[in-house]
Amino acid sequence: MQTNELRIESTFPFLPDLSTEAIKTLQAETAIQYGITPYFSDNMQRGGLAPEMAIIPAGQFEFGSTHREFGHRPEEAPQSYITIRKPFAIGRYTITAEQFEQFREDTEWSLRSELLWAKGKHPVINVRSTDAKLYAEWLSEQTGQLYRLPTEVEWEYAARAGTSTPFYFGETVSCKEINFDASFPYNEQKEKRRWYLPRCLPAIAASEVGTKPPNTWGLYDMHGNVWEFTSSAWSHSHIGISRDGTGQSVADANWLVTKGGSWFDAAVFARSAARKKRFINEIDTNLGFRLVRELE
Repeated sequence: MQTNELRIESTFPFLPDLSTEAIKTLQAETAIQYGITPYFSDNMQRGGLAPEMAIIPAGQFEFGSTHREFGHRPEEAPQSYITIRKPFAIGRYTITAEQFEQFREDTEWSLRSELLWAKGKHPVINVRSTDAKLYAEWLSEQTGQLYRLPTEVEWEYAARAGTSTPFYFGETVSCKEINFDASFPYNEQKEKRRWYLPRCLPAIAASEVGTKPPNTWGLYDMHGNVWEFTSSAWSHSHIGISRDGTGQSVADANWLVTKGGSWFDAAVFARSAARKKRFINEIDTNLGFRLVRELE
């Protein structure tokens, strides 16, 4: 395996070495340390509950991909051992339209009338990264806790949940596991099949959150449905990434990394390592976000 450094800090577990049950146990033990349950929601001053979060324990993983992974692109290399030293919590779902509506009511944030707007439990779309940050600030004020966008490393660590395969679900996926453009499946393209019948009709929009199976840590829709903003500035590769994933020597602050793929894209873009460059104020019908909640 080609990596840019050796595995480090053996006091932190290397998650791909652990069984699924051991990874779940690690999550549960971390929750106990913080006096909360593995899945929880903070109370809001306005009444009601904040978006449901999942505890993500500390540990090590392999960030990025190598040329041997089908769909690999140069910006996903070099693959690196990264240590997540501090546990955190992350949204079990992307922020929904009905959750964002509460923020709109309280702040009078307005959507441009010419844009499409999601409803109910569908992921909120057509919001900028700056809007996502405003929502995080509002939620922090409502709960007394610190909410923010995840870094690219945090997002991929949470999505993989101890796996080193292209998808949390394994070496390939179908439309049963994720919402992507069914005209461009993964395994069929990998095998260079010239003719095949899509197993599902191509989607025309994002589906409601939580309709596909979750990963080991209880996170839904980390692959497909909508691309998700991170707080990480775009870089053309993983060269110069710090060992804890908190910084990189070369990055362009005008562009952000988005992760996860979407209903509009081929399955290859939904891989854990896949990443897409987005302008800092870009909006799209296949672009949303989920938040990290820091643990005291």
